[in-house]
Amino acid sequence: MKSFKDFLMEEEGMGVVEVILIIVILISLAAIFKNQITSLVNKVLKKISTQADKI
Repeated sequence: MKSFKDFLMEEEGMGVVEVILIIVILISLAAIFKNQITSLVNKVLKKISTQADKI
């Protein structure tokens, strides 16, 4: 019974919860700014392809 109480008192699982919360926040930010991110990536790729032709 003591080991069960020790198991309940462990705080090692807090790291997992924090990581999951960070992932959820990042996914929601990506969903909110999807259009801006897409246009930025398209501009960068277009600039890379035009400058690659110069080389």
